[in-house]
Amino acid sequence: MPLKRLTVTGVRNLQPVTLHPSPRINIIHGANGSGKSSLLEAIHLLGLARSFRSTRLQPVIQRGLDACTVFGEVIQPSGVVNSIGITRSKQADYQIRIDGQTVRSIAELAETLPLQLINPDSFRLLEGAPKQRRQYLDWGVFHVEHQFLPVWQRLQKGLKQRNSLLRRGRIQRSLLAPWESEVVNAAEKVDEYRRAYLQQLKPVFEDILSRLVELDDLTLSYYRGWDKEKPLNQVLDEQFERDSVLGYTQAGPQRADLRLRSGTMNAVDVLSRGQQKLVVCALKIAQGSLLKRQGVQQDCVFLVDDLPSELDESHRRALCTLLEDLECQIFVSSVEAEQMRDCWKNDTPLSMFHVEHGRIVQTD
Repeated sequence: MPLKRLTVTGVRNLQPVTLHPSPRINIIHGANGSGKSSLLEAIHLLGLARSFRSTRLQPVIQRGLDACTVFGEVIQPSGVVNSIGITRSKQADYQIRIDGQTVRSIAELAETLPLQLINPDSFRLLEGAPKQRRQYLDWGVFHVEHQFLPVWQRLQKGLKQRNSLLRRGRIQRSLLAPWESEVVNAAEKVDEYRRAYLQQLKPVFEDILSRLVELDDLTLSYYRGWDKEKPLNQVLDEQFERDSVLGYTQAGPQRADLRLRSGTMNAVDVLSRGQQKLVVCALKIAQGSLLKRQGVQQDCVFLVDDLPSELDESHRRALCTLLEDLECQIFVSSVEAEQMRDCWKNDTPLSMFHVEHGRIVQTD
C-alpha cells in the first residue's frame, strides 16, 4: 500500500514540495539539519496526525505560518487510489480528509496508512516504561483485529469513570459496580485479543531476530496486568481499599507489559546497546511481516530515520535485506547517499531524494 504522491506544506523548515516516491525504496539524503527527518515526520503526520519528534505542535509548524498540511495519494491492494490529508494548526486543532470527506477519527487515518517507525527513540522500547511496549503491542492488535478498538475504548471509558469515583474518597462499593462490570468485560476481550496476537507474532519475531543476531536465550512473554491465577473482578475486590487510597485502579489491562528476558534476566540489563537495537528492529519488522501475512489490509510503510548512525555496516545490510523481503514501501534517511544506495538488490525500484536547507530534489 505505497504512497503514490506526497505533498507537504508548512512542516518545519521544508519548502512546499510534491513528491512521487518509489513504491519500494526511497532514500532521503543530505547534511544534518537539512530537513531529512522533517520529511519522515510529515509522512508520520499524514498517517497518525502527530509528530514523532515533538509532543508540541508549535515547533512542527513552520515559523510564520498558522498551520501545516500534508496530503497523500495511497494505492490500495485492489488498485483503488485513496486521497488522504491532514491539517494541524497551532491551536492544536486538526482536520482530516479521506477521499474528500472530513473524518474525526484518527483511527481511520491509521487504517488507511499503517506506519512503522524505526528511529533512535524506537530503541528505548526495551528500557522505557511499560506504556511504550503496550502501545507497540496494541498497534499490532489494532491492525489485525477490527473489534479491538471499540472494546479498548469501552475499557478506557470504564476505567476513567471508576477512577473518577475512587478519587472522591470513601464511597459505597455498590457505586462502582456498573463501571467495574464494564471494565471486567472489556478487559477480558482486550486480554484475549492481545494474547492471540502475541501468539502469532512470537514465531515471526524469533525468525527475524535469528537473521540479525544470535540470541538463543532471548524470550518474549506477556504480562496481562493482573494476577494470572485470579479473575479481574476478584482482584478489584481485593484491592478496593488500596485503590480508594491511591485514587486509581492498580490492576487491569492498562498495566499490561511485554517482557523480554535473556535467560532469567531482563534483556535490557544483559544485552549490549547494539544488541538491544537489533532486538527492537526485529520487533518492528515482525509486526510489518505479520500484517502482510494476515492479508487483512494494506502493507505498512516503514519510516527509518538515520539508520547508518545506529548500526554497523553488516547489521545495516542485514536489516535492509529483511525490509526489502517485505516488499513494502520504505523511506530511509541518511547523511551519505552511498551508505544506503548499495544495501538493496539491483532490480528493486529505488528513488533518491536530496535535501538541502529544506529544499527536496529527486536525484535519481
